[in-house]
Amino acid sequence: MQNKNIIGVDLGGTTIKFGIITREGKILEQWSIKTDISDEGTHITPSIIQSINSYMKKNDLSASDFLGIGMGSPGTVNKKRGTVIGAYNLNWKTEQPLEEMIEGQTGIPLHIDNDANVAALGEQWIGAGNNEPDVVFITLGTGVGGGVIVNGELVHGEIGAAGEIGHMTVDPNGYRCTCGKKGCLETVASATGIKRLAQDGAASFEKETPLIKAIANGEKINAKIIIDAAKDGDEFGLAVVDKVTDYLGLACGNIANLLNPSTIIIGGGVSKAGEFLAERIRKHLAVYAFPTIRESTKIRIAELSNDAGIIGASSLVIIESINQSNK
Repeated sequence: MQNKNIIGVDLGGTTIKFGIITREGKILEQWSIKTDISDEGTHITPSIIQSINSYMKKNDLSASDFLGIGMGSPGTVNKKRGTVIGAYNLNWKTEQPLEEMIEGQTGIPLHIDNDANVAALGEQWIGAGNNEPDVVFITLGTGVGGGVIVNGELVHGEIGAAGEIGHMTVDPNGYRCTCGKKGCLETVASATGIKRLAQDGAASFEKETPLIKAIANGEKINAKIIIDAAKDGDEFGLAVVDKVTDYLGLACGNIANLLNPSTIIIGGGVSKAGEFLAERIRKHLAVYAFPTIRESTKIRIAELSNDAGIIGASSLVIIESINQSNK
């Protein structure tokens, strides 16, 4: 059993990533396929099964050569039943019996969790979390997700929906969120939220800057362009980034006050701004966090990039293996 590897699966709205992972978290091989969300996502699970079975056949491997399959999926995951529901970016509106289908057709045990939770596990284990037991992960992408690890274990909550950091209210009078609430962190700190803050704030900014001109001329902008402009000293870009990081500092301050983690990790596409982003979040965190907590909670940028999902997914299998051996 010690020599058996793990198959990690990171299910995303556009791509499904696969990896062969050792028990130490090292990636031996990886590949990906496109996510076919047509026909209410009915092709997704069969394509995962087909890809895994093809890999085994190509490499003359069988189910007994693997410790398990670990998988991260969008939506609300029922770990006991091995099902997913509410993954709307996959067109999965009804409950999907992933464990039953994937285990049944590959012969390999499947362990599944929410994709943000899985990425949190990866970063906590091998990445910026340094294997510390109390870590919170925030992913800033098209939306904002999160995962909470306390005493080395993921916090799932009553229905498995814990860690919805993107729906923490940071402005009660703010933008309407896709969830129906107003002022969610996701509306102002996601890539789409940053773009909207810039577009809506350009007309009232007191100075004309290159970024203001670009917006006025109808040029396409995105979060990267805005942050890059700020890095180049564009005053409007800096104002937008300061607003975004103030919201993030407020959210991180509330998280830190509640959980007292050693580290809050910032991941996702927006985190590619690196220390430029992190140092500004730290500044605002200091305003909102309880004094002793602000001194003990670190803000770090994620280190695993796109590999966090498959590495974290593989750790689900290891955790289950440890739990079984301790029984």
